[in-house]
Amino acid sequence: MAAGVGFRSHKSLLIILLGFLGLFSFTVEADTKKYQFDIQVKNVSRLCHAKPIVTVNGRFPGPTIYVREGDRVLVNVTNHAKYNMSIHWHGIKQYRNGWADGPAYITQCPIQTGNSYTYDFNVTGQRGTLWWHAHIFWLRATVYGAIVIMPKPGTPFPFPQPARELEILLGEWWHKDVEEIETQGNQMGLPPNMSDAHTINGKPGPLFPCSEKHTFAMEVEQGKTYLLRIINAALDDELFFAIAGHNLTVVEVDAVYTKPFTTQAILIAPGQTTNVLVKANQVAGRYFMATRTFMDAPIPVDSNAATAIFQYKGIPNTVLPSLPSLPAANDTRFALSYNKKLRSLNTPRYPANVPLKVDRNLFYTIGLAKNSCPTCVNGSRLLASLNNVSFVMPQTALLQAHYFNIKGVYRTDFPDKPSTAFNYTGAPLTANLGTSIGTRISKVPFNSTVELVLQDTNLLTVESHPFHLHGYNFFVVGTGIGNFDPAKDPAKYNLVDPIERNTVGVPTGGWTAIRFRADNPGVWFMHCHLELHTGWGLKTAFLVEDGPGQDQSVVPPPKDLPAC
Repeated sequence: MAAGVGFRSHKSLLIILLGFLGLFSFTVEADTKKYQFDIQVKNVSRLCHAKPIVTVNGRFPGPTIYVREGDRVLVNVTNHAKYNMSIHWHGIKQYRNGWADGPAYITQCPIQTGNSYTYDFNVTGQRGTLWWHAHIFWLRATVYGAIVIMPKPGTPFPFPQPARELEILLGEWWHKDVEEIETQGNQMGLPPNMSDAHTINGKPGPLFPCSEKHTFAMEVEQGKTYLLRIINAALDDELFFAIAGHNLTVVEVDAVYTKPFTTQAILIAPGQTTNVLVKANQVAGRYFMATRTFMDAPIPVDSNAATAIFQYKGIPNTVLPSLPSLPAANDTRFALSYNKKLRSLNTPRYPANVPLKVDRNLFYTIGLAKNSCPTCVNGSRLLASLNNVSFVMPQTALLQAHYFNIKGVYRTDFPDKPSTAFNYTGAPLTANLGTSIGTRISKVPFNSTVELVLQDTNLLTVESHPFHLHGYNFFVVGTGIGNFDPAKDPAKYNLVDPIERNTVGVPTGGWTAIRFRADNPGVWFMHCHLELHTGWGLKTAFLVEDGPGQDQSVVPPPKDLPAC
């Protein structure tokens, strides 16, 4: 009898406990994560040089934001630096909430020195690795950090659970102040100086002078599997990444799960993220992780490899690490082959909802040109353009102008195709084909489907270009070398499991086709994520109109929105 009573008591206690756990789970799912970002200048030393840099909370790189799918995020940014500041939450879709997207003069005016602004957004339907960075001038050279979005409680990864996870942020370092370098380049009408080193988690590694203590190292245990969340935060370089003696299994890009595949190295463009699994299954020792530039055009780049250390537990630091065999700097074949392997997982839980019917076909040519500049050293300066339109940043944020119906800030006549057709990737051309300068964007009806073909050209030179679309993911349905053929190439599209992402590389002398559904109202920036080209005008925006439904229009702006 006593045993029966004891059993019933334990059963009742268990029910109560489960009830509490259920309540706890609900609370976790509806959590609000709060962060304070203090923009401040700090002296930092690299490569035997010390200089003041702009940081968040005195850290380089800045702090990681950890959230779960479904969380609300509040980040209060207080600007103590001399530069105006805005922060972009790269890859967060910001549904109806462009006020939290962050690109200066597109969705907000920058946060003035001494002022604060709270970014308030929800993480809905996304999980994986994204990142945040300054979105004004060249300040993202040092102002950046990771965003880690964990799945909802009780939802496992669609790949083996790793023993540990680490963020790997690839970046660049200049001896001089980056804003001075950019200004000097603009005054001369020439590209500014390339970086002095690449970095892994802010550190160049021991192959550079004065850098023994500026080396990132991760300790691993024999037989265990690790998840590396890799982010390319570099301003201007596509990068290879590899670990000596170890294979990498790609399982996610841009916070979208992929069909897993194994490779010795990855290629990652500025703005992109890639999650890989790596198993510590080699002879216990010390192995270099390394990153180096990919550039298959005749353009000078920083070709030195930055390194970090993949170190097995118990191995002394005196053991010399071995270097990985990275692809050659101009290995186009590897780049094309690697990107072709990227496919969406496309399962019932994680479907690839590719638009099959297209309402609007866009064709944008990417070009470089020289314009007259009497004050520049050579009497000219470089411009970059889409469809021969070089974008000029407004003085009033586009989203504010749209929402409050402020006239004269922008025009909605950005051309759907170039005004002049030519042999885009043929013999080098130096003509600028009448490049115009202005703030011109495209108006897109709500919920319409868009196909955009981005075509590189040989105006001055061919070059690869990573393009980022704010507010959306898109499907990369096709890519190729040479000129896009509208009669033949669409037949080769992958409309079953194309990779879904927010930043895509247009290959050197080639084209890329993307599709998306315009179901997020607002004004959304699209630009090359090479900061050099963005500054030259390689950018535009989409004005996605409000829908007819109650929850299909831009939400009202926050009260503390920075003034222009």
